[in-house]
Amino acid sequence: MTTYHFIGIKGTGMSALAQILHDSGETVQGSDVDKVFFTQEELEEKGIPIYSFSADNINKDHTIIAGNAFSEDHIEIKRARELGATFHRYHEFLGEWLNQYTSVAVTGSHGKTSTTGLLAHVLDQSMPISYLIGDGTGKGHEDSEHFIFEACEYKRHFLHYKPDYAIITNIDFDHPDYFTDIDDVFNAFQSLANNVKKGIIACGEDEHLQHIQTKVPIIYYGFSASNDFQANNIKETPEGTEFDVFVRNTYYDTFMIPLHGNHHILNALSIIAFCHYEEMDKSIIHQLSTFRGVKRRFSEKKIQEQVIIDDYAHHPIEVTATIDSARRKYPEKSVVAIFQPHTFTRTKTFLHEFAVSLNLADHVYLCDIFSSARESSGELTIQDLQEKVENSELLTMDNIEVLQQYEDSVLIFMGAGDIQKFQIAYEESMKNKSKYT
Repeated sequence: MTTYHFIGIKGTGMSALAQILHDSGETVQGSDVDKVFFTQEELEEKGIPIYSFSADNINKDHTIIAGNAFSEDHIEIKRARELGATFHRYHEFLGEWLNQYTSVAVTGSHGKTSTTGLLAHVLDQSMPISYLIGDGTGKGHEDSEHFIFEACEYKRHFLHYKPDYAIITNIDFDHPDYFTDIDDVFNAFQSLANNVKKGIIACGEDEHLQHIQTKVPIIYYGFSASNDFQANNIKETPEGTEFDVFVRNTYYDTFMIPLHGNHHILNALSIIAFCHYEEMDKSIIHQLSTFRGVKRRFSEKKIQEQVIIDDYAHHPIEVTATIDSARRKYPEKSVVAIFQPHTFTRTKTFLHEFAVSLNLADHVYLCDIFSSARESSGELTIQDLQEKVENSELLTMDNIEVLQQYEDSVLIFMGAGDIQKFQIAYEESMKNKSKYT
């Protein structure tokens, strides 16, 4: 029996896949940098060993799964090649693994993690399933028939998958370090659509998805009556959002989600459409009302009169949606955006758009651009964005206490880098404040 060794096991997809293999009865271990990541908590709870990077971690009898962020020059990858160990990249292995299930790929430029988590939650209440969510959560089950997984378009990695079904939330120009323009992105999604075996659930509100050509049935969902599945009569409450669903203009049922914002309604509609297509009972679909979210997607806590939100938003559309959700849920509170741009290329490409979206907040604080393994430097600085955002200030670890002045407010920490360190530091400052007041 082989041991699966994950190079970069703390990555969100890698962590989830490692958990799936572990839950399925496989022997799993991995390695990564010593820095603490939010993904490692569940790995540790399941007793999956995590080592520091070292060539000594590699055994020729291991099956190696390497994260996509690591080059062939990485010390462990070089050792695996030297020993002739069985070697896979993350997306290659996942493409092979899912073939044993009825697979559902959830993809799109935005919203795929929340939608994957929502679908996994609904189905997990009524049947044994396996799922891989892009927040680092994974679950395997030996009796699974369905495999729900997040499929990322970056570098066209999702073309290694041939899913039975695909849910596509939208098509937008993101990852400008790889894609050349929106047409390039569209072509990638068109290629994915060509790989789908049974059916596609697509957002009819997205103009690009309206032009996807398919070999399998395609079902559209959205707000307009032209969609196969339509949300109507939307009512917002402090607890969430209630809406009626019409299937081809005929009333189907009324659903409630404990979330706020049109993007969440659309995500829920995609789940309703899929379950209806698979002829699942309405009682299963109504588990939408018990969903508690996924990691780093509008994750909330309260400190005194402040609401603290942690969110992965790293694209202008996502920033806009997150601020909108806060406005809808807390209409009486001011909104403070604390934003850390992720990648220099994305920041440069969408500089104006980021400014427009951030200006929707009442107050804005900007952290230095995150230097990732993908890009360590760039041609601009955080000051370039600051110049375009009205009344914005720079935030560092040294002036983190400035946020304490917004007593009855919503503080949103946004970004795909290590923005959480600022949130943790701020929460510590609030604890210290309470000791002396």
